[in-house]
Amino acid sequence: MKILLVEDEPALQEVVRASLEKERYVVEVADTCISAMRKVNAYAYDCILLDIMLPDGSGLQLLEHLKKLQKQESVIIISAKDSLDDKVAGLELGADDYLPKPFHLAELHARIRSVIRRGQRGGDLNISIGNLTIDPDKHRVSVGGQVLDLGRKEYDILLYFVNRRGHLVKKEVLAEAVWGDDMDQADNYDFIYAQLKNLRRKLASAGAEVEIKTVYGFGYKLVK
Repeated sequence: MKILLVEDEPALQEVVRASLEKERYVVEVADTCISAMRKVNAYAYDCILLDIMLPDGSGLQLLEHLKKLQKQESVIIISAKDSLDDKVAGLELGADDYLPKPFHLAELHARIRSVIRRGQRGGDLNISIGNLTIDPDKHRVSVGGQVLDLGRKEYDILLYFVNRRGHLVKKEVLAEAVWGDDMDQADNYDFIYAQLKNLRRKLASAGAEVEIKTVYGFGYKLVK
């Protein structure tokens, strides 16, 4: 799961980022409206945490931009500007939730899980395809009731495909979604091939009824 944190206060940005990474999210950050717009233009996110008061304008501008792009990212406004007008304006522009500062990190994590579930699975907690079940809260995967031992990136790759079942995924998009900004330092995609190979082997050995197929020249697709 990939999150964009739009926050200009360095100390809060670092605390929130560290807490989200501990929860195994891929986190990218932006500290201005302009930098946030550039990121949403180029990439897709599962959730955006959006401060309203930014150095170069209002975070509401980003909501308007997302609306024009017809993007489907879940958005949680996190702001000290606790006026009713801003809350109503944000929700009317498409924000999914509003969390005033200061907030507890545990509540933030719960809000994120909630909006992502609503956006991707209609509120359901677990994800099931055939005999494969994923419990995102526990980061647990089982096949036919037996827990499957996956590495962190193997799990992240599988969850990404399961949330986009049947859709063609290019290797570049997969890499950016699972590794985030760290992809800028990679010379090639060999590490993705290695992770995919291990994941496929484990799914096949467990008798999973799903498979990540290679669509040669295009990318990969999860099929059942």
